[in-house]
Parts: sequence; structure tokens; C-alpha cells
Amino acid sequence: MNILRNSFMGTYRARLYPNYWDLVALFLVLGVIMLLAWDARQMSAPYQLGQAIHISLDPKYLPGYALRTVMRMFLALIFSLLFTFIFGTWAAKSKRAERLIIPLIDICQSIPILGFLSIAIVAFIALFPHSMMGPECAAIFAIFTSQAWNMALGFYQTVRSVPSDLVEAADMFHLSPWQRFWRIDVPFSLPGLLWNTMLSMSAGWFFVVASEAVSVSNQQILLPGIGSYIAAAISAADMRAITYAILMMLVVILIYDQLLFRPLVSWAEKFKAEQVGGEREIDSWLVDLFHRTRWFRILGQKMTIFFDAFINIAIFRSRPFMPQSVPWVERHESAVNGVWNVVLFLLALISVGCLVHYIWEYFALSTILHVMYLGLVTALRVFVLIIVCSLVWVPVGVWVGLRPNVARVVQPVAQFLAAFPTNLLYPIVVVLIIRFHLNVNIWVTPLMILGVQWYVLFNVIAGASVLPKDLLQVADNLSLGIWLRWRRLILPGIFPYYITGAITAVGGAWNASIVAEMVSWGNTTLVATGLGAYIEEYTNKGDFPHIALGIGIMCMMVLFFNRLIWRPLYVLAETRFQML
Repeated sequence: MNILRNSFMGTYRARLYPNYWDLVALFLVLGVIMLLAWDARQMSAPYQLGQAIHISLDPKYLPGYALRTVMRMFLALIFSLLFTFIFGTWAAKSKRAERLIIPLIDICQSIPILGFLSIAIVAFIALFPHSMMGPECAAIFAIFTSQAWNMALGFYQTVRSVPSDLVEAADMFHLSPWQRFWRIDVPFSLPGLLWNTMLSMSAGWFFVVASEAVSVSNQQILLPGIGSYIAAAISAADMRAITYAILMMLVVILIYDQLLFRPLVSWAEKFKAEQVGGEREIDSWLVDLFHRTRWFRILGQKMTIFFDAFINIAIFRSRPFMPQSVPWVERHESAVNGVWNVVLFLLALISVGCLVHYIWEYFALSTILHVMYLGLVTALRVFVLIIVCSLVWVPVGVWVGLRPNVARVVQPVAQFLAAFPTNLLYPIVVVLIIRFHLNVNIWVTPLMILGVQWYVLFNVIAGASVLPKDLLQVADNLSLGIWLRWRRLILPGIFPYYITGAITAVGGAWNASIVAEMVSWGNTTLVATGLGAYIEEYTNKGDFPHIALGIGIMCMMVLFFNRLIWRPLYVLAETRFQML
């Protein structure tokens, strides 16, 4: 008896002591915390408006610049997740909120980052005077605007498509809205949300040059980071520095893929809504490392208990629904909806009236018509690229999404390619156009593909990866032909995800037009005909009325095409093509 008791006590005491894996994990965690603390100290350093910030092209400064950029992007990602959880869920759960939130997201995703920066930089510098926090917050806000809209729309789409059996189970267990969100909505949406989060991080890299080179009072502020390093290298026409920037971006993307996204994708596999297991679990050396530890596993168990208590907190739990206690709003829902629609219509009418009055006061009719013509030229480029990217990347996305082993390899490669800033291709484009006397209006257009294709690809991969395995196996057992399989199973299954990707791709393409329609390398600048080049030109001049005109026309066009084409397709995807 004593032998058994001593053996049990010895085993129990051994669990209380750390092992070698605990020490490795502890060094890794402390290293990350130290780097973040150093970066936070740099962000709060003193700064006076007008003070010159030198960006050195010496490659030894690139690791520090990369850390500053990654810190801004992750802070923006945290705020984007909060925005997604709040407004994406609100729009999915409330018809009245949906009528306001979704059009606002459509408008916001069409506003160029330069438009957000011109307003945000002044406000944040006034909020944090004599500190780097002002320009830093403006840059974080600009990166947030390149991440949040895609994540919110994707989360909204998946929450709207929660399977009816899960909804019935939640009703049976009398889950409160708070518990439904954490127990059903978030787990069901997690696989697609992770792919959209990776895409949003890549979109942040795409616009990092614009976000780290901000202007206020006709003064340019270059924040230390990879984006400002690339801007300085382009201005100096330094091809060697451009190469160093590409290599550093590759290293950084591989690091945060291994430390963040690969563990999250591995963890999210258990939340897939399917009755048949996947082919093989996605491996992550970081997850395996923490599984081998003792202290960190105990810490993880404590955090799980705390999270369960947080979800089941009494203040957020509702009593079972009683028929006699119907709220007044639900009893008069049709009247409330009518009043709400009238209010929204009046707000839209007032906003359009103010915009038209402002434009009419400052500009002649010929100028307005010319800018609208530029918008139609850019719109033609956008839709041609959407069609081309759909034909190319939908089959590729389905092929990758149905093969987890391929997805593990493709994920970091796609992240790097999606994060690749268009600015780094300027030398090649400018040299080719000048050398071969090419048409600028045609050959700068492919640069916009970088703002389109990844939204389509990542959303299609997310849709294909959650296709029910049992239905795929039934198709295999019935020996369905390729065309019948695509028409009856694959296309209906990925259609909601594709529409979400196409809507965000349109907004990304309009934003990318500002980067793509005016390219520079050293002292050479090529300008294509289009609304993006118009906004870029007057942003460089600091001409606010023309900037407002260009952004206003762009917002109206994006909203018009979304309401005319994409929203009806979205409704079709919700009402007819839900697989679960």
C-alpha cells in the first residue's frame, strides 16, 4: 500500500516540476514579450511635428523596421477582430442593423486609405501632441481600414449560414445570445474567419507603404518600418534595398505563419462542421511544443476554466423565453421597420444632398463629368480583372481547399504573394513600358490584380475546406462526372464564400487603382487614365476639394455596383445555395 501511495505521490510531484520543454517555451514567450515591450517603448517616444525622421537604407536596420511594422499590423488586427465580432454579429442578427451596417461597410471599403489617412492623422496628432503615438495611431488606423471590412463581411456571411440543427440545439438548451455567440457562432465561423484574417494581414502588407508615409500640413512623416523603407528605396531607385526588403518580408511572413497562423489553423480543425473526419490533422511544431510542457499545459487548463466561466457568467445569461413577455418592439415590428427604413432613407438623402451641394459649389459640370468618366474607366478595369481572377482562382481555390495537405504548403506561399507590395514591381513595369513603348493605360492594369485575386482565392479556399466530407464521399460513391459534381455540389457550396470574396475584391481593386494607375521609379512617373490616378495626383498636391470629389465619386460608384450586382447575388447565395 505504501509503495502504491509513494508511487502516486511521486508521479503527482513530478507533474509540478517543469520539464525541458517548459524551459524552451518559457524562453520563446519571454523573447516575444521583450520584443513587444521594446517596440511599445519606441512607439511612445517624444516627437514634434516637423521633426525629420531619417529612414536608413542600411540593411542592418531592417529587422528593427520589420518589428515596428509587425507591431502596427497586429494591433490593427486586434481592433479588426473586435470590429468584426461586434458589427459582423450585429448585422447578422438584426435586420434593422443590417440595413445600416452593410452599406456602410460597402462605402468604407471603397474609400482609399489615403482618404482615411488625411483625416485620421490630424485627429491623432491633436490627441497625442508631442508624441510618436499620434502618427503611430494614424498608421494603425489606416492598416485597420485595410483589414476590418473583409473580416466583418466574411464573419457576417458565416453567422448568417449557421446550420438549423445547431440553432435548434441552442434553443433547446436555452442558450443566451452571449452563449450562442461563443458556443455556436464563433466556432462555426472560425475556419473561414482564419482564412480571412490571413488575407487581411496580407492586405495590410499590401498597403503598408501608404500607411507608414503619412502627410500633415504639407509635411511628410515617415514612420520607421518596412513600408517607409520601401518608399525610401523607390525614391532613391535603389534596387539593392528593394531586394533586402523582399527578403525581410519573406522572413517575417514565415515567422508569423509559424508562430500564429499555423497553430491557429491546426486548432481550428476541430471546429469544422462535418460528420466525417478530415484526411489528416494539420501539424504545428508550436502546438506540439506546448503539448509536451507541464506548466504551460496546466496554465492552458486554467485558462479554459476561466473562459468557460466567462461565457457562462450569470449577468449575460437570459431566462427561458416566455410567450406572455413579448417585447413591445416585436409586437410592433412592422411599424418599427417602417420607421427605421424612413430614417435610413432620410439620412442617405441628406448625405447625398450635402455631397452634391459641396461638389456643385466647388466644381463646374464639365469637371464632374470628367471625373465620372475616369471612374467608369477604372470600373471597367476592375470588372475585367474580377472576371479574369474568378476564371483562374476559383478552380485553384477549390483544388487547394479540398486537399488539406496541399493547403498546408500553399498557405504560407499565398500569404507571401498576397502581402507582396505592388510598389516593388514598379521598376519592372516602368522599364518594360518605356523600353518597348507600351500603352500605359493597358500595362499598368495588371498591377491591380494584386488587389483582387487574393480575396477570391482565400474565400474560395475557405468555402471548399468546409464542404461536408460526407457529401463529397456520396459524390464519389455515385461516380458523378466532373461537370455534374461542380454544378450540383461544389459551386453551390462555395457560392456564398465566393460572393463575399468578390465583394471585398471589388473594394480592394478600387483601392489598388490608386497604387497602380500612377507608378514611379526614381524621377520617372507614368500615369494612366483613371480615377485612382486622379486621387493620387491631388493627394500629392494637398488639394482637398479634388480629393473629396474623387473619393465621393468612387464611393458612389462602388455602392451603386454593389447594390446593382453583388447584393442580389449575395441574397441568392443566402436563400438558395446554403450547404448546411
